[in-house]
Amino acid sequence: MLHSRSLSTAPISTLDGKLTDADAALRFEDHSLYSESLPYWLVNLPRSQWTAECPSFLRDQTPKNIRCLSTPDHLYTRQNWEQVKEITSTNRIDRFQRVPSELRKYLEYMAHIKAEYASVMRFVVKERLGWGDGNVEDIKPRGSAFEYEEDIRIIYNDWPYGVDKDIIHLVVWTKFQLEDDPTTDDLTPSARAAIESYVEETFCSRVPHEQVVWFKNWKSLKSVPGIEHFHVMLHRPDMEFVREITCGDVPLIDRL
Repeated sequence: MLHSRSLSTAPISTLDGKLTDADAALRFEDHSLYSESLPYWLVNLPRSQWTAECPSFLRDQTPKNIRCLSTPDHLYTRQNWEQVKEITSTNRIDRFQRVPSELRKYLEYMAHIKAEYASVMRFVVKERLGWGDGNVEDIKPRGSAFEYEEDIRIIYNDWPYGVDKDIIHLVVWTKFQLEDDPTTDDLTPSARAAIESYVEETFCSRVPHEQVVWFKNWKSLKSVPGIEHFHVMLHRPDMEFVREITCGDVPLIDRL
């Protein structure tokens, strides 16, 4: 497994020997003083919760995730609205990332969901979208793309990317498919035009155009590949509109 620190495999007893009594009194926000000596799975974690072995949900991570997990939260800079617009306009969706401690919580949560529901798709369909018990039949569309409202559900992204807090991150889930071009791993022109039209009618009618962006993850980046969805980010929207469009959905952090 890839590790980003030269001491990432050191046992806790070895690390303990490198920390002074003053270190032990530090809050986990101050890990920058010695985070270079910590395995990535210990960064941003209170010392009372340290483990000698990497938790199973953090094993076999991508280099990008390991770099993020290795970063103390206070050294992470949230992406602002101008950066969000640049990322989405250039389709460099891979440049989005989560706040390091939130990425850790996300990976742990996803592992828990997979263990309890057998698949993330079943959990999303049953618990978040209310479309049945999570079977394939439950997500059979009534009509074609964007034809019927019952084939669409807009909710908060439970684990939003690490963007400025005045940016609202929503997900539009659909029972119908949005066609990808297999040669580019991107939307076909007709599918992109259909989404553009929907976003224009649904969001830009209530939020200024310059405060709305949308994107659809490449297949390789999808965390829930079994259900079609795309993302919408709103910059400083009227929260009454957000409550209306999400039918009163509540962000995960408020439900835990």
